[in-house]
Amino acid sequence: MKTIHLTESQARSRLIAPDDMVSCNLAFIDCRLPGSNLKQNYSFIGPGVTQSTEQVVNIPEPHGFNIGAAAMPKGVTNNLHLHFTAEVFLIHEGTWRFRWGARGEHEAEFSAPAILSIPTWIFRGFTNVSKADTSGMVFTVLGGDNTGGIIWHPSVLAAAGEYGMYLSKDNMLITQEAGDPQPDPSTLLTPLSEEYIAGLRDYSVEEMRRRAVTGDERCWSSRGLLDSVLPGHGGEIAPVIGFGISQDRDASPAMTDPHGFSVEWLRLADDCIVGRHVCPDTQVIMVFKGQLEVTWNEAGKEVSIIAPERSVISIPANSWRRYRAAGGNTEFILTTRGDGRKRLFWDEEVLLQAKAHNRCLDPDGYVADADILPVTARRAGAKLEKWQAEA
Repeated sequence: MKTIHLTESQARSRLIAPDDMVSCNLAFIDCRLPGSNLKQNYSFIGPGVTQSTEQVVNIPEPHGFNIGAAAMPKGVTNNLHLHFTAEVFLIHEGTWRFRWGARGEHEAEFSAPAILSIPTWIFRGFTNVSKADTSGMVFTVLGGDNTGGIIWHPSVLAAAGEYGMYLSKDNMLITQEAGDPQPDPSTLLTPLSEEYIAGLRDYSVEEMRRRAVTGDERCWSSRGLLDSVLPGHGGEIAPVIGFGISQDRDASPAMTDPHGFSVEWLRLADDCIVGRHVCPDTQVIMVFKGQLEVTWNEAGKEVSIIAPERSVISIPANSWRRYRAAGGNTEFILTTRGDGRKRLFWDEEVLLQAKAHNRCLDPDGYVADADILPVTARRAGAKLEKWQAEA
């Protein structure tokens, strides 16, 4: 495996800080509807499902998934629509009421910090119901490089038409002003029939709640990273979706159905680090609490960026990196491409230090106490570590 080297300017280009984020209030067909006109949509990585050519995408480079966000004041609603690929909500601020079903008849509320995965091919919408009279922020992860867009509920299409908003057959917005002639119906997207909608799978409230992990439900592990035992390290992982980078053999993510990516929480105490390592899969970090320093490249060639809270950071595959909590206790969400288990390759110095603290990787790549392994397992682990060091 050949690792890549980032220059200082390349490293900065991977950071989407809050000041770099550009919203679009004309991204979707419901943007003129009362109660929905104040929502702000963001596309950070990949085009997402926007239906407007005005949407700014910070990093259009394919990652295997899309990262976006919605910022909505209290009481503002995102109307019923369905997705063809996975949609995961990462609730950063506020309390949100999600509804789903053929008519949006099911409801459940989730407050920050929480992660919710809504299945494909069901209608869903959400409203900011926070107590505070301020805008809330919800990040989203959408599966695939090409999401295929979305389908709006027929009731939303009908309501939007009253405000001069239509969808063409290629699923893009047609915006008209008062007095303009209505578009030819033959040029517009055909709404789904009531019969087809009635045949879509129904999810109960109990089933949907099993697809959510709230802040109190996170299962933190101090054995998820080989280096966590080292002084000044101490990173902890809480898996949520799929088998990500955790090296804890007992890790059990809440959701294992295919999404095309994994999602897990990481946290670091103030000034603690995750040691230098490589991952062969593309990753994205969203900083939910504190401030994170990301340092790229091997020793002696390092370049760093500081990511404040609410930042999004794109981590290229096969790049050396380490993380440091640079502004108090820090929590961030790591999204990694692919459904399978991911492997980390640790810097040789990390491997040696871990051995000095009686920690190594077993033949399956999981954290183990070195002194309890039989000779055969130690040899297998040594081969794995050598492969990691040379990769």
